[in-house]
Amino acid sequence: MKGLFLDRDGVINVDNNYVYKVSDFIFTDYIFDLCRAAKQKDYKIIVITNQAGIGRGLYSESDFVDLTRWMIDIFISQEIVIEKVYFCPFHKEHGIGHYRQDSFDRKPNPGMIIKALNEFGISANESVLVGDNLSDVKAGQAAGVKTNLLLSKDDNSEDPSYVKISDLKNSIHYL
Repeated sequence: MKGLFLDRDGVINVDNNYVYKVSDFIFTDYIFDLCRAAKQKDYKIIVITNQAGIGRGLYSESDFVDLTRWMIDIFISQEIVIEKVYFCPFHKEHGIGHYRQDSFDRKPNPGMIIKALNEFGISANESVLVGDNLSDVKAGQAAGVKTNLLLSKDDNSEDPSYVKISDLKNSIHYL
């Protein structure tokens, strides 16, 4: 089983700093095209997202869940199934109360990806991750994901351990 692992803010939607309201959620260009191509090639689509805004007290888990349900419904209207959304609300420095903790799920740690690999029987060696931060890529690498794509217009590194892409249209042929 193959998996397409997607970060949320910056990959699925435009990263407008702690997006938690439908009115602030803008889908990125080509996200539906990428997911349709993945579906046609039998990938399971999994979202893995750090949500430190919850831990910082900027919005609630309920706000996040409501927005996530809306997002999933939009994907369904596009005939795309997101198998599951994994999120990590914890932050070891800026979290408030019980959210102030280190977590194996918080990227760059691979916890969310490993959970998905186990839960869905996904082969990391046949999977693709798309993220917009090096922490996303590092999580994919730590989980053994074969192809890690960094969506960035600014990254000028020549690190051969991941592929830099300028937009999601460029990610489709890596499936």
